Amino acid sequence: MEGIEVVVAHKERATLRVGDVFLKVDVDQTRTDVEVEAMAMVPIPTPEVLWRKPPVLALAALPGTALGVLGEPSTASPGAWAAAGAATRLLHEAPLPPWPGRSLDDIASRLDGECAWLVGNGVLPADLVTQNRRVAEAALRPWTPAFIHGDLQVGHVFVDGDEVTGVIDWSEAAPGDALYDLAVLTLGHEEHLGDVVAGYGTGVDLDVVRAWWSLRSLLAIRWLVENGFDPSLPGCEIDVLRARM
Repeated sequence: MEGIEVVVAHKERATLRVGDVFLKVDVDQTRTDVEVEAMAMVPIPTPEVLWRKPPVLALAALPGTALGVLGEPSTASPGAWAAAGAATRLLHEAPLPPWPGRSLDDIASRLDGECAWLVGNGVLPADLVTQNRRVAEAALRPWTPAFIHGDLQVGHVFVDGDEVTGVIDWSEAAPGDALYDLAVLTLGHEEHLGDVVAGYGTGVDLDVVRAWWSLRSLLAIRWLVENGFDPSLPGCEIDVLRARM
C-alpha cells in the first residue's frame, strides 16, 4: 500500500486517501448525513460507501480522473464536458430531497454581508465588488427548485474518456437553482460552457449562469482566505470576478 495522501484539509473537514479508499472526517455530522442520503437517492454514479464510524466516512475511489482543476486548463474532451452536462440534467430531473435548501432571501443577505466584508477589509477594490454585485443580481430571482449537488466544481466530477464515472462530495446537496450547479461546474472554465450546455439541453439562461459565477466567487473568497486557500491564484475566484469587468 502506498502512503497516505492528504486530499484536502481545513478546520471543518479533511479528506485522506489510503490506496483506493477515501476517508472523510467532518466535524458536522449533519453534512455527512446529507452526503450519504443524497448519494443513495441520485440517478448518477457516486462513490460506494464502504463504512461509516462518525466522524469518519469511508468511500471507495472512483475510476477515471477529475474533469479539471480550478485555475488550470482542463485536458478533458468536449465530449466529457458534454457528458457532465447530461449527468447534471439527470440529477436536476430527479425527485427533490426531503430536506430544505437555501432561500433566496438568505442568499441575498449573505451576499450583502460578504460584499461589505470584502470592501471593508480592503480585500478587493470597491469597483470590482460593486460591478460583480450588479452582475450577480440576475441570479437573485425566483426559481423552480431542482435536486442540485450544491458544490459541483470540476474536481468533483470524474470521467473516463467521454463518460462520467461518478460525482463526489454531496454534503451540500439540496433543493435549489439548477443553473447554480452549471455555474459552479464551469467556474473558471468559461470556454467549456457551450459543451456543458450541449449535453445539458434546454432551459439554460447564460446570463444567469454568468451571474452565479460572480455570486459564487463573492461568497467564497472570505471562506477560502480564512481556511488557508488562495482565491487570487491565476484562473481562480478573483480572476473570475475581474473577467466580468
